[in-house]
Amino acid sequence: MSSAADTAALITTAVNRLLDEVPALKPLKLVVGLDLRARGDTQQYRVEMPGPKVTKDIAADARVRVEVPRAFFNEMAKDGRVADWREAFMYGQAKATGPTQILQLIERVVDKQEERQRTRRAHRP
Repeated sequence: MSSAADTAALITTAVNRLLDEVPALKPLKLVVGLDLRARGDTQQYRVEMPGPKVTKDIAADARVRVEVPRAFFNEMAKDGRVADWREAFMYGQAKATGPTQILQLIERVVDKQEERQRTRRAHRP
């Protein structure tokens, strides 16, 4: 089992990788509650943006809550890309709940970034 500090560092790494891929999300002010489910146990973390500032907390003020199995999160945090996370949400390995407007905003920003990436690749000689 990893300690809370190790988990917080892993969460920070995962969030920073996603923000590097989608820089338009960096200025977003948002508190996310992250629930990591394991056998009979759920660890709860509060991720405050911009930052990210990660603390082991219930995140009662979270606007968005993300639920992910712990083992799956560990793998995704190591080398998961935006496309991998999108697939995880699409197939139910990860779940996000919160105000529809916020979830749609994040989805639109990610879509636009992926479109820019495809356009750049298409124009390269």
